[in-house]
Amino acid sequence: MDKEKLQSIISDELTDATNYSDTEFTSNRIEATDYYLGEPFGNEVDGKSNVVDTVVADTIDSIMPSLLRIFTSGDDYVRFVGRTSEDEPKAKQATDYVNFIINNDNDAFRIFYNWLKDSLLYRMGVVQFYVDEIEDATEEEYVDLTDDEYSLLTSNPDVEIVEHQSTEATIQTPEGMEIDQPSTHDVKIKRKSTTQKIKVDNVPPEEFLFNRRAKSLEDAHFICHRSKMSVSDLVAMGYDREEIEKYSGHNEDETENEKQIRFQDVESSSGKISSDPSMQLVDYYEIYLKTDLNDDGIAELTKVCAIGHEASHILKTYPCDQIPFAIISPILMPHRMVGRSIYDLTHDLQRIKSVLLRQYLDNTYAVNNARVQAVEGAVNFDDLLDNVAGGVVRVRQMGAVQPLNVPAVGNQILPLMAEIDKVKEERTGMSKASMGLDAEALQSTTASAVNHSIKSAQSKIEMYARTIAETGVKDLFKGIFHLVTKYSNQKRIIRLRNDFVPIDPTEWDSEFDLQVEVGLGRGSEDEQMRGLAVILAEQKQIMQTLGIENEVVKPEQYINTLKRMAELNGFKDTDQFFSLPQPKPQGQQPPQPNPMEIQMQAQMQKEQAEMQMEERKMQAELELKREEMKLKIELEREIAREKLQLRREEIANEIALRQQQINAGGGEVSTNLPNA
Repeated sequence: MDKEKLQSIISDELTDATNYSDTEFTSNRIEATDYYLGEPFGNEVDGKSNVVDTVVADTIDSIMPSLLRIFTSGDDYVRFVGRTSEDEPKAKQATDYVNFIINNDNDAFRIFYNWLKDSLLYRMGVVQFYVDEIEDATEEEYVDLTDDEYSLLTSNPDVEIVEHQSTEATIQTPEGMEIDQPSTHDVKIKRKSTTQKIKVDNVPPEEFLFNRRAKSLEDAHFICHRSKMSVSDLVAMGYDREEIEKYSGHNEDETENEKQIRFQDVESSSGKISSDPSMQLVDYYEIYLKTDLNDDGIAELTKVCAIGHEASHILKTYPCDQIPFAIISPILMPHRMVGRSIYDLTHDLQRIKSVLLRQYLDNTYAVNNARVQAVEGAVNFDDLLDNVAGGVVRVRQMGAVQPLNVPAVGNQILPLMAEIDKVKEERTGMSKASMGLDAEALQSTTASAVNHSIKSAQSKIEMYARTIAETGVKDLFKGIFHLVTKYSNQKRIIRLRNDFVPIDPTEWDSEFDLQVEVGLGRGSEDEQMRGLAVILAEQKQIMQTLGIENEVVKPEQYINTLKRMAELNGFKDTDQFFSLPQPKPQGQQPPQPNPMEIQMQAQMQKEQAEMQMEERKMQAELELKREEMKLKIELEREIAREKLQLRREEIANEIALRQQQINAGGGEVSTNLPNA
């Protein structure tokens, strides 16, 4: 395919993708930024309340801590799993190295914060991963070098001579003969070193384009990252300076509106372009296109680098095997690359609630400072207009000033605003309960009901997190692993678990399965902690019963449980509390235990088990006796109560009989009654 044909294809694809982005996403992102910042809607009336409720910002800012805790609470984001038992050591090393890259070579927290925030607000968060070659140059000076030393120094391809001065000397013998001495060299050099690091950068959503029918990154046949780069940056990338400067200059494009909205609270620098030619901006396009370059009927993935307005000048074209981007959306839409955002769920609620809040405030102002009606000619209007607390209004007749009755509508508006909050909770999962309100503090609601509400809200957050983890996060770390295995050609020593470990990616000749490790366990942190406490107790019991060297619970498993409990308590560096047992050197046989010691240990374990069984038996018997005593005491009390009640009835009957005899005969009756 010739260059003109390729240029035509790129121009058509870029135009279609730009139009799709402008109509589908640009206005949405601009409006989302305004809603998040609480900007006015444009329908405000002078003299009325202009307050704006920030439902969008409050909801997104409430979701962010939960997502950040899930993704950044630990140092391990992913875990590689070997497909065979021989691959496990390499998979473990790959896991450590890839997680080290995102944590140490990059600012992981900032990357994930911006990535998640973009997806919650703008429907899509984008990151790009690439190999960054960093050149470092240091100057060194050497004096009085011999020819051999000078040749050895300058033979290094990384050494550039800055200054050089050689000195030749001769000596004269007593006989008058001159003998040449070896020359010496004074030299100043610049030693260059190049290091490769895998970098991850956030991409503003307005700079990312794709074809309108794309279902995913793998399915897309056109991906473009459009940005503005300085002449200096492009020249540092290896491009010709004169070629780049032809297309430098400030060009207005479709992204300017979104950038101006983003920086609207910052003083505009429009027209203040740097006079330094090396800092002039150039429109730069990094395009990944599926096209048939070699005319074999099969479209291959091709990378095209272009500059100028609408990629009018192609710099480089070469085949590639990966699209170096990862995108996330919190709510997926089937068969579409971009899903929905939290802004999409809440922006209408912000507008409704703002209107209700304005009406509520306007009504409150009118009730507290009501207008009045006055009889013309019967009121001193200067006194009436002087709105001083406790002031006197002079009138010629009573009733000349009457307040205009303004009905209070707060009782109608406040329940409606509460109903809007319920709608927001149902849509997004964010409520007061899900934000950590103590269940016992809700006096009108049972703790079990609030716990159910919390779990329901957490399920929404976990769904967002699981969607993000299984899409963009997995793609990101697959891409990092691909770059490591393809471009890392030398060993590197990194610090892991307070130890310096050599890493050699060239030895990873196997493919690994990838698992995303995010904090999405079953239940809340308290429930997970209680579950781990039960597991820890069982592990401890097994190790006490069967010994440390048993086949059921290994010391490593026991330590892993402790480390997981420390992570749930918020400690990222668990190595400061627990360390895994170090493997024994190969070839070193462990000391064989004494048969007498084995027998004694077995006997002790047997006696310990018998003592534990006897103790359980005694506890069961004691509990049974306690229950029998309780039943016996309760039975005796019941019998005593029945006897007492029967005796009371007999005495009452005897008294009634004697009273009847007295009333009937009038004679003496013995008053000796039986004792109760």
